[in-house]
This record gives sequence, C-alpha cells and structure tokens, in this order.
Amino acid sequence: MSTPPTVLFVCVSNRGKSVMAQGLSNRMAGAAITAISAGTDAAVGGHVNELSAQTLAEVGVSVDDHQPQQLTDDLMRSADLVVVLGTSAKVIAPQGTVVEVWETVEPSSRGVDGLDRMRLIRDDIADRVTDLTARLTNS
Repeated sequence: MSTPPTVLFVCVSNRGKSVMAQGLSNRMAGAAITAISAGTDAAVGGHVNELSAQTLAEVGVSVDDHQPQQLTDDLMRSADLVVVLGTSAKVIAPQGTVVEVWETVEPSSRGVDGLDRMRLIRDDIADRVTDLTARLTNS
C-alpha cells in the first residue's frame, strides 16, 4: 500500500481557513490524504478562531486540540502539495514545491459576517477539499 499524499494548507494565522481545510480534509478524505496546516504569520500559542471552530463543529469536525504553527521551508518540502487559502497569505516556496492557491470566497465583501460568513467559507473549502481528494486519489 502506498503512502497517502501530504497536503499542507496555509493561511496567514493558522487559526481560520487553513485549520478548516485541515479539519475538513481529515474528516472527508480520511486516511487517503495526510493533512497538515500552518500560517505565514502564525500566532504560536494562540487558539483557533471561535467562529471557525463553531462552524466546523456543526459538521462534526473538532479542532479543539489545534495549535497554530509557523510555516517553514521544511514543512513545505515535506508536503506533496501546498495549498494557500485566500490571497492574503504570501508564500515563497522552496524550489520544486508544488503550490496551489485557492481564492476562497470572502462573504464579508458582500456584507455577510459572523457565523453566516464562516459557514459560507467552510462550505467553499469543503467543496474544494472534495475536488482535491478526487484529484489526489484518482477517484
């Protein structure tokens, strides 16, 4: 049996979008993908965004034990694919690193905030994780 691909999800703080992608990937892809996450400016010792955690809990994903971690070149080199969520995180990847940028929805630009905003972001990321899982597992 081959080793599942490792996907590194990246956002700025590693408290919101990248955590959502990691949690959703773990739930939806199971052992087919190894999902990890980091932030370009991670608040090490910080906590997951409360609204992100709440909207993930609504679909059975717990991120209570998540600790934000800083993005490093070593983390990027260890991944088969680096997925940057949104356009705020600026990633300069080591040579040979495969990077994909997901321009995720931003409902706040339409005046949608709070839990409704986070649910739309969660659902957008979930759709992208479904597509990514199919691409990486050829299913």
